[in-house]
Amino acid sequence: RALRWASGRAPARGLRASPRAQVAMPSWVIDRYGSNDVLRFTRDMVFPVIHFPNEVIIKVHAASLNPIDLSMRSGYGATALNMKRDPLKLKAGETEFPLTLGRDVSGVVMECGLGVSYFKPGDEVWAAIPPWKQGTLSEFVVASGNEVSFKPKCLSHTEAAALPYVGLTAWSAINQVGGLNQSNCSGKRILILGASGGVGTFAVQLMKAWDAHVTAVCSHDASTLVKKLGADDVIDYKSGNLEEQLKTLPLFDFILDNVGGSTEKWALDLLKKWSGATYVTLVTPFLINMDKLGVADGMLQTGVTVGSKTLKHLLKGVHYRWAFFMPSGPSLDEIAELVDSGKIQPVIDEVFSFSEVPKAFLKLEGGHARGKTVINVISRQ
Repeated sequence: RALRWASGRAPARGLRASPRAQVAMPSWVIDRYGSNDVLRFTRDMVFPVIHFPNEVIIKVHAASLNPIDLSMRSGYGATALNMKRDPLKLKAGETEFPLTLGRDVSGVVMECGLGVSYFKPGDEVWAAIPPWKQGTLSEFVVASGNEVSFKPKCLSHTEAAALPYVGLTAWSAINQVGGLNQSNCSGKRILILGASGGVGTFAVQLMKAWDAHVTAVCSHDASTLVKKLGADDVIDYKSGNLEEQLKTLPLFDFILDNVGGSTEKWALDLLKKWSGATYVTLVTPFLINMDKLGVADGMLQTGVTVGSKTLKHLLKGVHYRWAFFMPSGPSLDEIAELVDSGKIQPVIDEVFSFSEVPKAFLKLEGGHARGKTVINVISRQ
């Protein structure tokens, strides 16, 4: 501002990275798709640069892993994600590698683009970075301002990193796709399939915060945790035929399916007919279709599949929907309010140091996690 007043014009400023002119940073990357041995630590990852006025650079204090990180490590969704990264194919000959995984971040804003007014350097923030962007298993990450929110005041960075991706995935399924909110949930019967994972534990708490009646399906060893989070009824899927157990209960107004597979064949029969009841699944063939069939044919096959299933179930009096993760700073603002009011808490399975990222992937790969696998980046060895 002083320069503007002194010279009568704005000082020239490029959309560059940090004022420290740092050019490289520590990061965990992959150079090809495969199993855990493709993970590589480097101190020479290119420092993120602000390309657009609405972007911010965040110093990563903590990150976390999600099942999508395992899938992306193996190449899942590469066709669709590469199209999103370069829709006009302007970067001929270039590839997505080296690729940094990790979607969740809790940290501190280091620099803001010229169009960012809501945040300033030093702000403590959290975000979920979309999978087509470089991820958060790095010292710094760049994000769009509309993907970022102020971190809940009551949480540490380690705790906060456990929530954004699973929170926004559940929020997308329940609120954006399912149409549920604080004003219309009271007394509604909700069924959550796969209730002990990251998305499930968040969904249980959100539905209870909105005064719904929650039936949660998980394994017996997770039942104590899920009950503690507020579930009214907990069903052990290993204790007998799950379909038959659920048929003994009153019908549901909403089903969130984190499991997929054979559950889709019978779960919709558990919904109240002709009442607006909705089944939402997070397990869809969208990215798999594009990987197998290519962009055009994959999108066509996906459209035919979801259209036919939607019509089939609509004729039976229930709604069938697919849901996906959607990055959203405003939604994280609402989630932060619920966290600071004590209605939602992070569920963390285990915390690893930055040097232990391969070990954290193996932990996640083993399955049966109770909550999230978190990486403390700021305290790396």
